[in-house]
This record gives sequence, structure tokens and C-alpha cells, in this order.
Amino acid sequence: MAGGWTSDGAVQEQIDSTIEDAVARARSQLPRGDSLRHCEEYDAPG
Repeated sequence: MAGGWTSDGAVQEQIDSTIEDAVARARSQLPRGDSLRHCEEYDAPG
């Protein structure tokens, strides 16, 4: 389904781009570095 002057895939491309940006932003906020080697909650090896 075309939307006026836009191509058929333009709307889906915009949706995909918005999702990719949101995923990249969320990933950039994840902690980085070494993982825990010991479970802090249960005091057991991870």
C-alpha cells in the first residue's frame, strides 16, 4: 500500500530504523566489563 508520494517500503523502513535506534540506545546503556564470578544473592559460585 503506497502512502502518497512514499514508496511501498518507506513506512516499514522508518519503523525498522526507529527500532534499530532504540535497541542501539538500550545496548549502549548496559554495563560493561567482567561478569560476576560469584552469585551475590545466594553466596554461591556463578
